Amino acid sequence: MATYECAVCEMSVNATCGKCGAALVNDTLQRDDGSSVQVSRCPNDHGKIKSPMCCGTDMSYCATA
Repeated sequence: MATYECAVCEMSVNATCGKCGAALVNDTLQRDDGSSVQVSRCPNDHGKIKSPMCCGTDMSYCATA
């Protein structure tokens, strides 16, 4: 499961898909301008969301066991 952590306050969050309950996985989208955006996606193709924010910044992805 992907865990995201705030570098400022150290809060962490795990997310699951509301449709199927699967743990969201970390992924990256490539934008047309060549930049990339970190996202969390359902492994069962129910969609994706931009990775969470906390303290005004994107939370960092942390791999978990």
